[in-house]
Amino acid sequence: MEEHGISHRTVEVNGISIHVAEKGEGPVVLLVHGFPELWYSWRHQILGLAARGYRALAPDLRGYGDSSAPPTVASYSVFHIVGDLVALLDALAIPQEPGAVEAEFDRLGTESLLRMLFASRNPGPFLIPKEAFVPLDWQIPLPDWLSEEDISYFTRKFDKSGFTGPVNYYRCLDLNWELGAPWCGVKIQVPVKFIVGDLDLTYHYPGIQDYLHRGGFKDDVPMLEEVVVMEGVAHFINQEKAPEITDHIYHFIRKF
Repeated sequence: MEEHGISHRTVEVNGISIHVAEKGEGPVVLLVHGFPELWYSWRHQILGLAARGYRALAPDLRGYGDSSAPPTVASYSVFHIVGDLVALLDALAIPQEPGAVEAEFDRLGTESLLRMLFASRNPGPFLIPKEAFVPLDWQIPLPDWLSEEDISYFTRKFDKSGFTGPVNYYRCLDLNWELGAPWCGVKIQVPVKFIVGDLDLTYHYPGIQDYLHRGGFKDDVPMLEEVVVMEGVAHFINQEKAPEITDHIYHFIRKF
């Protein structure tokens, strides 16, 4: 993406190295990816927001891509994420047995795994069959919003970093609840706009739609301005509907 003027650098924060992609001048917009993604997932928004007068920053979180990958599970708590992001700005699911998930991913193969995840339109749980499985690689068609060049970039970076760091975030779920206990019940007092696709598996967790649409979310986040549900859109919404998401971000942040 260097040809589009996106620059890359490594910042030393909290004893580790964080890779950051950035473009633009003006107020900072920090874009944070999920699993199994990279800064690259925000490539469209970086360009779109930079063109509208913002400085867009997108890191590889610890354990991902070109950032450091600490070896211990406890190094991936929510406090570490927040600490890294705050230090970065200042400078510029269920517990599982360690190694078990990575072994399943290895059996499938990096490219096959990523193709299956990105191409999935099933809002149910993502399952890898236990029986012997032959990696499909190129046989799995990509969605029209993801090119072969894109999947090659993701594959190279995950082949380099592995999946232990990314999966460790999920292994820290219980620890995060313990660390966050002093803030139980605290309201989130900042303006929020929430956007989700109706085919996103997280939108179909038991009770989540009632929580989002019947007052529970608004009670916990009093300054919630809007919940947007995009029809026919799955989990990787910022890539699948790149122009629309860039517009949503821009029109929201420009008010402040």
